[in-house]
Amino acid sequence: MATFWWGPARGPAPVGYQPLVSSGWYPTGARGAEGRLRHYASRFPVVEADSTVYALPSERVSALWAERTPEGFVFDVKAFALLTGHGARVGALPADLRPPGLHPGAWVRKSQLSADAVTELWQRFTAGVAPLRGAGRLGTVLFQFSPWFRPGARAREYIEECQERAGTPIAVEFRHPGWLTPDRVAETAGFLRERQIPLVAVDTLQGLPDSVPPVAEVTAPGLAVVRFHGRNPQWGTGSKEDRFRHHYTRTASGTTTPGTN
Repeated sequence: MATFWWGPARGPAPVGYQPLVSSGWYPTGARGAEGRLRHYASRFPVVEADSTVYALPSERVSALWAERTPEGFVFDVKAFALLTGHGARVGALPADLRPPGLHPGAWVRKSQLSADAVTELWQRFTAGVAPLRGAGRLGTVLFQFSPWFRPGARAREYIEECQERAGTPIAVEFRHPGWLTPDRVAETAGFLRERQIPLVAVDTLQGLPDSVPPVAEVTAPGLAVVRFHGRNPQWGTGSKEDRFRHHYTRTASGTTTPGTN
């Protein structure tokens, strides 16, 4: 199985990550979106597509991503916010799927949509990444579940639904600490292991009521994934240099690379 280096997956930062753009790492002539991606793909084998959290992926954009990257390069794509228990701006939804009477700037949750609209969301998400899948560029869809996604039978059923509907390998990240408490971690890991779904553990700041335990469990063959961001200065400590020094993703094989988010 492929090694996953999350946030960004196997590179030092998302292609358009502003500190990277302004650092001078991109050569002259590679400052636009296309140039950055081509240069990035010449140095790293994979990148995380984060924009798909905030809006449904576009088939046109996915096709351009596939065209601009070499064979063997892959995109690990984050699932759209409404599919992970988060809210989304009404304006981020296709016009025909927006709940009536809401301002485009208002927030909406999946529970406010009809069953038909939710099914259509799934279909448009999978259609949006289809060019990547068809070109062999789609790695994994990461479901970064919200802090309100509590452990339980219904939540486990929904993870199974996500695995089925995604149509491609998925990984999961929990932001509700209940999934990884000492009395539940074995159950959570066992559930994911049976389905060969990688668990993405998060090194968040500890000691807070919603701190997620930094549990690294191998739930897919030969793979453990940890995203270290508890030392990010936006969470309280460290310099800009610390952010790049401390944000690492470590696989079961011991490989490390800088990461963000």
